[in-house]
Amino acid sequence: MQRTTLNQWTILDVQDTHLLTWVEAFLIDRKAQGLSKGTIYFYQTKLKLFTDYCETQIVKNITEITSPILREYLLFLEVRGHNPGGIHACYRALKTFLLWWEDEIEPEGWKNPIRKVKAPKIPIMQLQPVKMETIQAMLLTCEKAFTGKRDKALMLCLLDTGIRAAELCALNLEDLDRVYGSILIQKGKGQKPRTVFLGKKSRKALRTYLRERKDSSPALWVTTNGCRLTYWGVREIIRRRANKANVPNPGLHDFRRAFALQCLRNGMDVYSLQKLMGHSDLQVLQRYLAQTTEDIETAHRIGSPVDNSNL
Repeated sequence: MQRTTLNQWTILDVQDTHLLTWVEAFLIDRKAQGLSKGTIYFYQTKLKLFTDYCETQIVKNITEITSPILREYLLFLEVRGHNPGGIHACYRALKTFLLWWEDEIEPEGWKNPIRKVKAPKIPIMQLQPVKMETIQAMLLTCEKAFTGKRDKALMLCLLDTGIRAAELCALNLEDLDRVYGSILIQKGKGQKPRTVFLGKKSRKALRTYLRERKDSSPALWVTTNGCRLTYWGVREIIRRRANKANVPNPGLHDFRRAFALQCLRNGMDVYSLQKLMGHSDLQVLQRYLAQTTEDIETAHRIGSPVDNSNL
């Protein structure tokens, strides 16, 4: 392997096809593109699984990877207990890497084996949201002190916007329009900005919380010491409120699912819902919409072509 280091840039010998070397180069490219730490970690861990497998198969170079090896790798993951979603994630990471290497090197005479390997199918499992009765019970535990006003506003914000917990923690005061209740998410998943909105009740709770603030932090959500709330801090708030209300402890993402389902029940069209949630396609959104038989019956009653005609 020949390398020449110049001003922290590494020039690789394109004739070298060593797998580990190019995985490292791929990760550097992802970082240079400004992808989030979570995305970098995703590629890092998923590709590590593949390189470890290749080591057991004595596959050291990219050009030694074949479509049968890729299929055997996917079966290996299944045998090792990975669920369908995890196997699909490994496939996506590997496909992105191999397509990147193909574009980066443009190897003459080499055919990318991933093009012959179809993505493994994953069942579309509907994800259960937190129940509205559970949220109501948790809200009733919020006292009139600073933490109570903050926790109430925080839970209403999670439910009313459907934002991810990481997005919530990254919010700054300047991202909030206090008059219209819009919130600009600077960097959503995939570094894509979007705007979400708060209703009247949520805006009122948020204003009540902000009036209690005595700190100078730019963060929207802070601790009693004025420090930005972390993911684990928000998680602890939800756990504490659930325990105090004597209800099941919901996950942070359960609020996002509840937002999606309640919006659908309240008549929001799926395309607007998709934009508010920051999803790139409707297939992802389907997993959030755990509709009941009653929901579908109501939808039919509204849209019945027979009952809504002169037949």
